[in-house]
Amino acid sequence: MPRTMLTDKSWLKLKELMINSGRIYNKLDHRMTLEGILYRMRTGIPWRDLPPDFGQWSTVFRRFNLWSRKGILNNIFKALSYITDCEWLFIDGSIVKAHQHSSGARSKDDESIGKSRGGLTTKIHLAVDSFGYPVHFEITGGQRNDFVMAEDLIVNSPKSEFVIADKGYDSQSIRDFITGQTGGKAVIPRRKDNTKKNKEMDWSLYKYRHLVENAFARVKHYRAISTRYDKLQRNYASMVSLAFTIMWLKMWVDLCSFFMLVAKIV
Repeated sequence: MPRTMLTDKSWLKLKELMINSGRIYNKLDHRMTLEGILYRMRTGIPWRDLPPDFGQWSTVFRRFNLWSRKGILNNIFKALSYITDCEWLFIDGSIVKAHQHSSGARSKDDESIGKSRGGLTTKIHLAVDSFGYPVHFEITGGQRNDFVMAEDLIVNSPKSEFVIADKGYDSQSIRDFITGQTGGKAVIPRRKDNTKKNKEMDWSLYKYRHLVENAFARVKHYRAISTRYDKLQRNYASMVSLAFTIMWLKMWVDLCSFFMLVAKIV
């Protein structure tokens, strides 16, 4: 039996969210289907090479493709991330190498695969909360500049008192947008050639920007995230949503266990 990822408690939480989505029936084999998807996410193997313990590879892929088309995996991520502490919001982007098999989709769109001197690439634009948990992300081609997606990340994330980013987001329009849209303060260092310098920069708060880098590091442990194999943008985005879901799931399980312990004491 291949190594699995879900505990009984985490599966019960996921099953509840899947059923409450109103689009998935309560089937006994759904757990092994999801384990098969997680196994592929962790190892990066082709779908056809999935171990038979998870069922027919075609069945696992069809269900993943269906759940992706319905947006179910992204909805689960959003449902888990609604309880968040967004006093601080950290944003950043990270480039992912796109495998040659990810190109060639029968689509008129570019499927968020960019071409540059480095080859085929995709970029994940991410926003995390005060504790480094993801709250929103966007997928674009690797050639897309970080600051272009800054407004989308901020608008689709909970309002925050501070928005922290690196020099790649050094733009007065972004600072004005943060102030006008959220009423928060931008903590973004200016480049060396910027005449305004960094006199008002909160360097103590900026040191915590590593939280968004840590989130990228955690999901890139999964090979199907660190290298893109999916031809369709929505399928890769669903795989990224699943990786972020796993991050949130452990926190939810620990939180539920804590409240159950408190209830017993009281």
